[in-house]
Amino acid sequence: MEFQNVIESRYSCKQYSPRQVEEEKLSAILRAGRLAPTAKNLQEQHVYVVRSAEGLAKIDALTPCRYGAPTVLVVAFDRNEVFTYPGGKRDSGVEDASIVATHMLLAAADAGVDSCWVNFFDPEQLASALELPEHEDVLMLLDLGYAAEGAGPLPNHGSRKALEETVTYL
Repeated sequence: MEFQNVIESRYSCKQYSPRQVEEEKLSAILRAGRLAPTAKNLQEQHVYVVRSAEGLAKIDALTPCRYGAPTVLVVAFDRNEVFTYPGGKRDSGVEDASIVATHMLLAAADAGVDSCWVNFFDPEQLASALELPEHEDVLMLLDLGYAAEGAGPLPNHGSRKALEETVTYL
């Protein structure tokens, strides 16, 4: 798919069929995340693939936003491996993991797989429930699957501010 079509056609899917994402498509999505740029190429991200009934039930207990997706990617980063920026007030963890997640979200759309970026959960509770390493911070969940029949974008999906409202040339 042409990149412009990918970014124009993808939407946050809120209702999934039980159909599982094929292994080759999942691998392509995960590889796209692996290729994402990170500060100093530290690659501090860690992606957990949750497909088991037990793992999905743990996610469901902490957020209503799985929407029946048969696969959920948990995107985390190792807070001990981040790059600290000059001034010491920010580090690369959240932004690097966000770039990784965005690459995977767009790769999913390119592969014809629907997705939804989820951040409506308590990251510490989720990390504890999934027994993730203590040195990792969970950034987000990425629901993956195929839209259920009749599912589609929210009514306001196509609403965008004019470029002049969001961009300023200095």
